[in-house]
Amino acid sequence: MSGSIRDSRERLLQSAWYEALGLVLMAPICSALALLEPQQSVVLLGCLSAAVMGWSAVFNTVFDRLELAWIGSSASERPHRLRLVHALLFESTAVIATCPVIVAFTGWSFGEALAADLGLSLLYAAYGYVFHWGYDRLRPVRATCRAH
Repeated sequence: MSGSIRDSRERLLQSAWYEALGLVLMAPICSALALLEPQQSVVLLGCLSAAVMGWSAVFNTVFDRLELAWIGSSASERPHRLRLVHALLFESTAVIATCPVIVAFTGWSFGEALAADLGLSLLYAAYGYVFHWGYDRLRPVRATCRAH
């Protein structure tokens, strides 16, 4: 419905599902591409997930408020072009929170960590586009939802 955004409880649920499903899907890919042991990959992605989960709630709330103010519509009504902008902008800003985690965890140089982070960001941008589209279909924004 126009004129609404998700409340805090719904935003937490959305972020938790996004990160949990992302971890399950991305750990094998990360392990194969980064030449990490599977358990290392899970721990690294878990740490990255924690950093991104905090950023996700903030970013999505701000994005939704701006979308509502500028366009007058909710995330459930978001057109595909704006979904693409949302996914790419989210992942590009999340790199700021995650690159230092990769450096600390792997001991890689900043350049190596940045390259790995950008690769993960591209994968997650595609995943984020699909996830948020599906989430908005399964759990549309209700007219009674208000941001807290």
